[in-house]
Amino acid sequence: MWTKRLPFLILAGLAIAIKIFSLFPDAVEKYYSNGLYPFIAKFQRLLFGWVPFSIGDIFYAVCILLLLYKLIDLVGRLARKKTGKAYWMNGLRRFIFIVLLVYVAFNGLWGLNYNRKGIAQQLGLTINHYSKEELVTVMQTIVERLDGLDPAARSTRRDIRKKRYLFKGAVTAYDSLANNWPVFGYSFRSVKPSIYSYLGNYLGFTGYYNPFSGEAQVNTTVPLFVQPFTTCHEIGHQLGYAKENEANFAGYLAARSSGDAAFRYSVYFDLYFYSWYYLYAQDSAMAKEFNRRLPLGVIADRLELREFYRRHRNPVEAVIDNLYGQYLKANEQPSGKLAYNEVVAWLVAYYKKFGKDAI
Repeated sequence: MWTKRLPFLILAGLAIAIKIFSLFPDAVEKYYSNGLYPFIAKFQRLLFGWVPFSIGDIFYAVCILLLLYKLIDLVGRLARKKTGKAYWMNGLRRFIFIVLLVYVAFNGLWGLNYNRKGIAQQLGLTINHYSKEELVTVMQTIVERLDGLDPAARSTRRDIRKKRYLFKGAVTAYDSLANNWPVFGYSFRSVKPSIYSYLGNYLGFTGYYNPFSGEAQVNTTVPLFVQPFTTCHEIGHQLGYAKENEANFAGYLAARSSGDAAFRYSVYFDLYFYSWYYLYAQDSAMAKEFNRRLPLGVIADRLELREFYRRHRNPVEAVIDNLYGQYLKANEQPSGKLAYNEVVAWLVAYYKKFGKDAI
């Protein structure tokens, strides 16, 4: 009896210990995010990074197939009236065991990073509410960057079609960043195209990180100018920045450090529209004026991206979007999907500390 209960008791104990530990961000930062996690992440990338396809995507496919098999089996048993009390009790025990296993594995392999201090502490940034004037100043700088990068970025954009070029470029960007900020050092590359890229267009994702395999997956079927920043964002997750605003900021720091204009253009393009969202909420007339001042190439890219999303819009995407928002809220990001946009607060804080030239 005890041998059967022991795995359950061990998992329950680990789950409780993880939950208690997560309540102490300083300890998480020191002992997990900067202690245990880097070894876990490097081992995962070393183990699976050399495989040309995503092991994590295969893992997800197997899980979905097993779930479908169990559902079909359940429907068959219900039809044959072979679901007694013992069946339901056994099923409940297995369900609880699986939930505990996933919780422990998810948090042990990566998820505890949601509870760390993060980039603000590492870079000495003070994240506060920012004024409209500060936001406008940052946006003006972003527009200047886009204006200067637009022609050069287009000359190398076609190279992004080559996945090797895209992924190597993102790694090189982090190498450049690490020269000034060693905490962003990235070794043992494990960035891959998502097997589900075309499906992702209808589900609304451009990339994702698999904590069970340590792989970063990128949707390589979205418009080319989106892909460099997405790749840098996903590597940010690999480095332990679990929250979307922090992964966005790590991706920003890396992409702006790149010698490739297409990478720098990609991040400023996204940051402009993240910032524009907040300016529009405060002063719609000024936000519209900013749009009119954009370079023609940026306007064309904006229209292309909008048309891309319009073509793939469907009811399922809205459901997935809502579920993902709830997932983010359950993991220390109360604003849900707006957590991506909150990178603007980090950007303003970075500007206030290091000045315009650092943006």
